[in-house]
Amino acid sequence: MLKTRVMKEILIKARQGRKGLSKKKPEKRLVLGMKKRSGRSKSSGRVTIRHRGGGVKRRYRIVDFGQKKINIPAKVIALEYDPNRTAFLILLEYEDGEKRYRLAPHQIKVGDRVVCSEKEEIKTGNRMKLKSIPSGTQVYNIEIMIGGGGKLVRGAGTSAKVLAREGKYCHLEMPSKETRKVHLECFASIGQISHPEKRFEKIGKAGTRRRKGWRPVTRGTVMNPRDHPHGGGEGKAPIGMPHPKTKWGKPALGVKTRKRRWTDKYIIERRQKRKK
Repeated sequence: MLKTRVMKEILIKARQGRKGLSKKKPEKRLVLGMKKRSGRSKSSGRVTIRHRGGGVKRRYRIVDFGQKKINIPAKVIALEYDPNRTAFLILLEYEDGEKRYRLAPHQIKVGDRVVCSEKEEIKTGNRMKLKSIPSGTQVYNIEIMIGGGGKLVRGAGTSAKVLAREGKYCHLEMPSKETRKVHLECFASIGQISHPEKRFEKIGKAGTRRRKGWRPVTRGTVMNPRDHPHGGGEGKAPIGMPHPKTKWGKPALGVKTRKRRWTDKYIIERRQKRKK
């Protein structure tokens, strides 16, 4: 009984997630048309990403992930939905009259003022360098390279935690519980990304997923052996090979897929494995 009540409360929160959004059309100057490729490569025309196609037409919002407007205060004039990401967007109007989209932090409201500066007040939505942010603060939209714009922690409801400083670097605890070093001169925004209720939302039916541009997925176990390594057998037989493999025969269970990257040297502690 208690579990059912809790689930109902969670679903109500998920439905109320978009109630605070502004009922306005997106800013025309900050919107681009998007051409659908249905998972096909632009150069060869071959399918490089499977199970994509169809879906409702979308327009791309130009989001400022960097800090091109430094030391210029801005006012939040709208909180908007973006079909291309899980988080919401805020439309900012700067004192010089220019408008820009930025990722919306949780609990920000229309009328609030934010600023991007090297050192500023620790306030939700403000953006500053990591060397000016105290330990224990939640941050999002974090740079990896100095001046390269925010790359890390941009999904709905996520945030990283500032742990400590060591030499030229700041230690951050990522949403995956991985601990990594980021240069103190890199910028980060204060707070948590908006739309934390996203994790409770349920698709509900197949048609909703089709409208999002995802096509049906066929299980490998119901295919023929010539079509998939898992195929073959009578009835609901298990996978046809001793070890799980991809459609192209590459090992798929417990095999590390992360390639050697130049950022690996900045990882202090790897993320924890999920318990089965």
